[in-house]
This record gives sequence, structure tokens and C-alpha cells, in this order.
Amino acid sequence: MRLFPKSKLFRFFLPAALATAMAVPCTALAFGIGVRAGTTGIGGDVGWRIAPATSLRLGYSALDWDHDVSTGDVRYDGRLKLSNLSGLVDFHPIGPLFRLTGGLVYNGTKFDATGQPTGGTFTLGGRTYAASELGSLSGTVKPGRSLAPYLGIGYGNVAGAGINFYADLGVIFQGRPRADLNAACGPALSASACAQLQGDVEAEEARLRDELRRFRYYPVLNLGLTIGF
Repeated sequence: MRLFPKSKLFRFFLPAALATAMAVPCTALAFGIGVRAGTTGIGGDVGWRIAPATSLRLGYSALDWDHDVSTGDVRYDGRLKLSNLSGLVDFHPIGPLFRLTGGLVYNGTKFDATGQPTGGTFTLGGRTYAASELGSLSGTVKPGRSLAPYLGIGYGNVAGAGINFYADLGVIFQGRPRADLNAACGPALSASACAQLQGDVEAEEARLRDELRRFRYYPVLNLGLTIGF
């Protein structure tokens, strides 16, 4: 399991957060830093209060973990690579603890999948191919939106003074997944059968998208600690 993959988002987050924090006049606005873990991975936030009941947050989180899926015809060994950069607005309508949160998430999450034969065969588009006929089957599934809206509720304030607990519960509306599968024809497959295989792979892409369609609404549950100044 890799906590922070090599990502342009991660390399961008720290200097952007520091530059933003330095641009905030400390005499006027409270400022805080939080660390968190949850369904979006392990990461952190920088927050600052811009009004008595309103704060802004810039955050990044990431995590790699194995997750296998099956379309019914093909079993996939998969690796989910979470990576997201968020810009959020926290609004506290009834006090400093409970809040409503909305904003945007730049979503670099992807799912890398490698198809595995079942009983020495692959079934694609209703056709059965021997493992020797299909050299490899692999691909990537990505969210439908790279820039996705986020809505949620929460507890605590990253920009609050002192050391505090904070939590987020919400949804990233990342859209219907996009699947891109590639199949390499094995030496035992004829040229005409290889052309047919490519069409069957397109049908399998649709099955893989359907298997992962529930992730178009990605659930967010994060818990963390913050220190504010």
C-alpha cells in the first residue's frame, strides 16, 4: 500500500497551500492546518476564516490499495489509486462546530485493471477465448469528471484556534466512470479472429463501466485533527 503516489497534484499542493497561507493577512483571519484519513485517502487541509461563519479550505489526499472486481465474464486484478485536490467552502450556520461544505475536487483517481482467465479461458462479448489466444487484457477506469462538485456536512473547523477534531461526510459527484481496455492478440489467434476480439473488448468495457457505476457518487467520510492559530 502506497500512501502518497507520485502525483502532480501532490507536488502542487504543498507550495500552493503555503503560498495561499502567506497571502492571508494573519491579523484579520484565523488560520489552521489539519491532517485526516478516510475514504479519500490520507492527506491534509489548510484552512482560513474569511468571515465570522465562513472558512475556505485547500486540501489534498491520496492512497493506493488493491481492489479486485468481476464483470461476471472476466475477473480483474485491480489497483485503486486515489488522488484528489479539493477547494472547499465551509459555512457554519448555527455555531462554530456544525457546518455545511461545498466546493470542487480535482479528481486524479484511477483504477488499473488486469484481466485474469477463468479455467484457462476469457469470455468476451459472449465468445470464449483460450488464454493462448489472448496475450493480455488490461486497462484503466477513470471518473467521468476530472473536476467534480462536492457537497457535504461536517463537524469542526480547520481554521479554529487550538487543537481540535474535525470530520466530513459528503459526496463527490464524479460522474459515470470511463473504461479503456486493451487486448493483445496471442499467437494462436488468426487475423480475422483478432479483429473480432477488438469488438468484443468494446463490449467488455461497457460491462466494466457498469460494474463500477456506483462510484459515480463517491462517498466521503474523513476524520482528522487540526491545529489553528
